[in-house]
Amino acid sequence: MPRPEPAATMPTLERLAPGDTRHAAAWDAFVMACPQATFFHRAGWQRILEQVFGHRTHYLCAVTDNRLTGVLPLAHVKSLLFGNALTSLPFAVYGGVAAADEASAAALEAEAQRLARHLGVQHLELRHRERRHADWPVQDLYVTFRKPILPEEEANMLAIPRKQRAMVRKGIKNGLTSAVDADEERFFRLYADNVHRHGTPALPRRYFAELQREFGPDCELLTVSSAEGRPLSSVLSFYFRDEVLPYYAGDDEAARDLAANDFKYWELMRRSCARGLQLFDYGRSKQGTGPYAFKKNWGFEPTPLHYEYQLYKRDAVPQNNPANAKYKLMIETWRRLPLGVANWLGPHIVRSLG
Repeated sequence: MPRPEPAATMPTLERLAPGDTRHAAAWDAFVMACPQATFFHRAGWQRILEQVFGHRTHYLCAVTDNRLTGVLPLAHVKSLLFGNALTSLPFAVYGGVAAADEASAAALEAEAQRLARHLGVQHLELRHRERRHADWPVQDLYVTFRKPILPEEEANMLAIPRKQRAMVRKGIKNGLTSAVDADEERFFRLYADNVHRHGTPALPRRYFAELQREFGPDCELLTVSSAEGRPLSSVLSFYFRDEVLPYYAGDDEAARDLAANDFKYWELMRRSCARGLQLFDYGRSKQGTGPYAFKKNWGFEPTPLHYEYQLYKRDAVPQNNPANAKYKLMIETWRRLPLGVANWLGPHIVRSLG
């Protein structure tokens, strides 16, 4: 992706105040038009982060000649367990600066660094898709998988490699069905059970309800059921411009034998094709993990993500992820907790992970 063009005049910096719907509309109009922007740059995340998780946000914008020319959404996450950081953006796979010109981008990043020092954080993290600073430390761990959706349904089916395509056809043969859900009930039951089996705290159910409330039809829940009507697998997806991004998912233990997981993603792709969408964003994965291999098996190729850091009170890029060996005991202990206890305790922990 090309870097922003030079600006004719220097930008001034402003902030989007929480609840300022008029300026939020202008922010979102810029985001929809800016090639660098993503779904996670939308203004609605500010309310989610503040009201659901209690994180203080700093939504910076650049204005040049009375025009919005750049945005940088930031949130301050402070935790005894996981440290003190200013991040763009917690709970998002993409973030960082989105700007129409380099002067706006540079001004926003300079203000983020000033703010980080003022807040006394240990580090500043900008989750860019493209590398902006060759001299900034980076998190060399994550990749993303993005691929065009072909215009014809059958062409998309045939584009899936043979082994995985057989799994999709197995799901069809098993009589699986998919349906869009009006609320998060079925999704959350599958999601919470799934992450518990993997030893990871679940996000609060309220979070998923608020995502639907904030983003409306751009946040959709799709659930796959068995021929007998038993919910097996569910996915929460975001829609942005001509893209679909399956973001949170959960599966019943019976889903694997019935090929419900593969069928779920095929149904999402099929429905997206029918809507005329052009890109399937399979999202972020850690290199060398099961989800990484699964997406490769679907014919998607990894693209490195460039999470760039400024370190202030730490010597190295933080590793707050399950791949870190120091969390192994915590993961094993979490798996043994009763599901009800894990669902009650989890939101208090995961709010600071982001």
